[in-house]
Amino acid sequence: MNFTTGIVLPTTLSLAAAAAITNLWLSIRIGALRQKHKVSVGDGGNEAIQRRMRAQLNFAENTFLVLVLVAAIELSGHGGWWLPLVALVYAVGRILHGLGMDGGRLQWGRMVGTLVTMLTLVGLAGVAAWLAFRYS
Repeated sequence: MNFTTGIVLPTTLSLAAAAAITNLWLSIRIGALRQKHKVSVGDGGNEAIQRRMRAQLNFAENTFLVLVLVAAIELSGHGGWWLPLVALVYAVGRILHGLGMDGGRLQWGRMVGTLVTMLTLVGLAGVAAWLAFRYS
């Protein structure tokens, strides 16, 4: 708990809020393409819609685990100054990934986002395992 503000899990709350907004943004991008190409359900065989759907699913697959790890580390009292920084870098990486999945001039964002996601998961999992081992 942050005793000056009374907020419990401020980093987790911030990342969860950013994740909700990012997921909504990814969903709106899919909807815009569905409307443009007159696809009511699914992807209609449209590669651009498939890419955006995959970007949103990839986001959902990874963000849940990151949120759980951030919350667990924060609850352990060992988050410190670095945890909000990791959460911010992760959030930016996921936006870059979403943009990069469209291809084109921002295609580099897909690789950057993927790398940021993998490093975040490995790093947070390592910290969580170390804390569990050290304090068990």
